[in-house]
Amino acid sequence: MTTASKAVRTGTVLPVAAARRATWAFVIANVVVVEALFLSADAGKNQVLTVARFFGVHAALLLVFQLLLVARLPWLDRRIGTDRLTVWHRWVGFLLLWTVLTHATSVVLGYATLDDTSMGKTFVALSGVPASLLGMLAAAVIVVIAGLSTRALRRRLPYEVWHGLHLLLYIALGLSFVHQLLETTTFTSSAPATAYWWILWLFAFGALLTGRLALPLWRNAYHRFRVAAVVPESDDVVSVYVTGRHLDKLPARAGQFCIWRFPGHHHWWLANPFSLSAAPGGQGLRLTAKAVGRTSAGLRGVAVGSRVFVEGPYGAFTSLHRTRPKALLIAGGVGITPVRALLEERTSGDVVVLYRVRSEADAVLLDEVRDLVALRGGRLHLLTGPTGEYGVAPFAASSLHRLVPDIIERDVYVCGPPAMTKAVLGGLRDLRVPARQVHAEKFSMA
Repeated sequence: MTTASKAVRTGTVLPVAAARRATWAFVIANVVVVEALFLSADAGKNQVLTVARFFGVHAALLLVFQLLLVARLPWLDRRIGTDRLTVWHRWVGFLLLWTVLTHATSVVLGYATLDDTSMGKTFVALSGVPASLLGMLAAAVIVVIAGLSTRALRRRLPYEVWHGLHLLLYIALGLSFVHQLLETTTFTSSAPATAYWWILWLFAFGALLTGRLALPLWRNAYHRFRVAAVVPESDDVVSVYVTGRHLDKLPARAGQFCIWRFPGHHHWWLANPFSLSAAPGGQGLRLTAKAVGRTSAGLRGVAVGSRVFVEGPYGAFTSLHRTRPKALLIAGGVGITPVRALLEERTSGDVVVLYRVRSEADAVLLDEVRDLVALRGGRLHLLTGPTGEYGVAPFAASSLHRLVPDIIERDVYVCGPPAMTKAVLGGLRDLRVPARQVHAEKFSMA
């Protein structure tokens, strides 16, 4: 077992609360600065162009926020969680879309009004101005990305295609930066404005390059991850053991996940987020995956000794957020993998595990989970069948209370399919389990 330091926090600000406060402070501070710079600058040539400039500077600020949300900054990711940052990224993206469209429309309308001509002729004329053309191209890319991010289209596209097209965001960022640099009404309107925007953009680009490029490259060069063993767990589940150098210095915790690439077995752009199915103890890493996609289905054929490219660890599904001595761990299907890793940590307090599967034959890593629960003196409830033992939904409030009468006194960790997670969270709300004690994370990439 591994030891988790400060597993239970009492009387202190939770890490997620501290991170959210810091994030909101950063957002509010920058909004105040942008408003002050806007009000202190000269007005536009007419009121419509002043409105256009207002939306333009706020679009630039939203682009910076988008950069930081996808930068995978370790401090933020471990406290807020990749899933929540992804949701924020999505909503900021749609806000950015409407801000950019309003800015672009206002610019064309403003100059059309100024020149007493049609918006069509004005649009053509502006496209001949380098700064305006770059802005138009950036806006077009943002519209395409937003369209592809709608649920209807997103579900129809293979993940690799969607993710590749989503990377066009970086092109939009570059075009927007140069557009703002050439547009003298904002970037160079005053010395304070120039200093502010340079500092903000350099910080954002630096965070992105560090989190998405420099840190993963350095870690892989330093640790030299390789496949140590490939072990079938069942007909459609396989575990891959990964070794490397100085793994005791890898800042990984039980419950986290990594993004895995097997360049000698798959194309370099094929990657998947898999949870660590064993607590990282400095000797090696283990992932356990079910064959549901192109990458996971081919893991059985990964060659022992081949290189592995690992990004991460990511996620806030860890004991860092414990608030109570006792814990309830709820897993569904292959969602048992991070729960099994959490069981391996040497933390204080009683533990109960609810493991939901169709049948006992579908219970991945069941023997390991049983042994770890027994070692900790806990209880394991294997929930099988379509509706549960008593003919009611297994995660309804009444079912949860029957299985764990003191549930309100526990931290609750939930990992499983979206429908199951939704049902569990609904049952916990009905039981009035405090939100600070509920920890659920949907593992995904952004």
